[in-house]
Amino acid sequence: MTAPASPQTADGPLEDPAPGGGLDRGVLAVAMCVVLGAIMSILDVTVVNVAINDLTKEFHAPLATIQWVATGYTLALATVIPITGWAAARFGTKRLYMISIGLFVIGSMLAGLAWSASSLIAFRVLQGLGGGMIMPAGMTILTQAAGPKRVGQVMSVVGIPMLLGPILGPILGGWLVDDVSWRWIFFINLPIGIIALFMSGRILKRDEPKRGERLDIPGLILLSPGLAALIYGLAKGAELKDFTKPEGLIPTVVGAVLVIGFVVRALNAKSPLIDLRLLKRRSVLAASGTMVLFMASFMGAMLLLPLYYQTVRGQGALHSGLLLAPQGLGAMVTMPIGGKLTDRIGPGRVVLVGMVIVVLSVAGFAAILEADTSFWALGAVLFVMGLGMGMTMMPTMAAAIQTLEHDEVPRASTMLNIIQQVSTSLGTALISVLLANKLASNLKPFGGGGAQAGPGQKVPKAIMDKIAGPMADAFQHTYWYAVGLLVLAFIPALLLPRKRPDTTAAEKAEVPIAMH
Repeated sequence: MTAPASPQTADGPLEDPAPGGGLDRGVLAVAMCVVLGAIMSILDVTVVNVAINDLTKEFHAPLATIQWVATGYTLALATVIPITGWAAARFGTKRLYMISIGLFVIGSMLAGLAWSASSLIAFRVLQGLGGGMIMPAGMTILTQAAGPKRVGQVMSVVGIPMLLGPILGPILGGWLVDDVSWRWIFFINLPIGIIALFMSGRILKRDEPKRGERLDIPGLILLSPGLAALIYGLAKGAELKDFTKPEGLIPTVVGAVLVIGFVVRALNAKSPLIDLRLLKRRSVLAASGTMVLFMASFMGAMLLLPLYYQTVRGQGALHSGLLLAPQGLGAMVTMPIGGKLTDRIGPGRVVLVGMVIVVLSVAGFAAILEADTSFWALGAVLFVMGLGMGMTMMPTMAAAIQTLEHDEVPRASTMLNIIQQVSTSLGTALISVLLANKLASNLKPFGGGGAQAGPGQKVPKAIMDKIAGPMADAFQHTYWYAVGLLVLAFIPALLLPRKRPDTTAAEKAEVPIAMH
């Protein structure tokens, strides 16, 4: 049996040092390629959200139509992510990564040149087809380059764009929309993408495709439309503030049935699109369960504060983005520490400490959020939340990947990205509906004034003075639901490994090669 190729860059193979050892120059170069691609695709989501109101005016289109600029991108992501594992094996991860970035850059350029709402939505779908494969392909490249003993540190590097995107996106988007042009929220991807392509071509080592790899067509037919229908249904239910209406319920149920059908097939097929049999490993199952509950609750909670800043406190998109910055600063403090500790002592202890900090922070918002709460107090809680997140999300992903063999990493990366996407959609949909219902209930005595106001809509000051308190109370109340979901995430987190992984079969196979 031929040993798998050793992780390497264009400069040659990389040896896997002692657990907790630093990332060498070769791995850091690979990390830079991956971070550039990832931050480009993640920033794009939050940057576009800021421009939705301007786009409705630019194209004289209703909000329901322009919302597809964001929704179409998300659905394209969900459609294409499932084939990433197969495509990585079939064409090679370097080639797939560069094709993904190329598609994203072309889609960005065309979106910036869009002449109508329909053309913009179509080009955003093209962007999504590329963007959906950037993150899982990049994660695969980086984890294979670093080796199993440094997965924790690698995950902390990958986590940088995932944390900075939601924070820098509104700041960058607000500035571009207000002072430059909405077209530049897309054009800005061109220089970043070109640099990422150039660096990837020079730095990443070409890996050999597996010509015998066959695409699981039945699995693809079940999973890709299933994910798209499920996410669309959840988004529609949140938009309508009622998951029982047919417009949201039917696609949600259809999507769920297709996904369940895929699960049945994946557990029985010889070469499934995504190998769910990896979940038989305790570390992978525990990490996946933790991620589902944590991402749903945390990303749902993350939706609340920017909405509070804009609707209750009257802050613009740019100021709201700046007020969210403390979370990113907190995460940047603990993320490298969490990565090193994950490699030294295992992810279990690190994740539990991080989750305790996150739960206390979200509970803090539920306790102190009022119509006039000090921005300094909110910023302090956000900073502490960032400290916890830096020790939670990426170590959880590391727990799933640390014990896998070289060839299993692409499949696992794809599975984890799908879990993340669906969990985020579920959490944001659920929290937004809970918030909307509580707002409607609290504002009923005032004739519902302000209940339908979005971030870009102005409410007369006389009315706002009366309803600010009840609105803040609705946000405060909704935070407690997020706390409850986060507490549930402790159940699978308790099963995460609490010591560093033993040498994997893949690592043993790579050692003789790396010594040549």
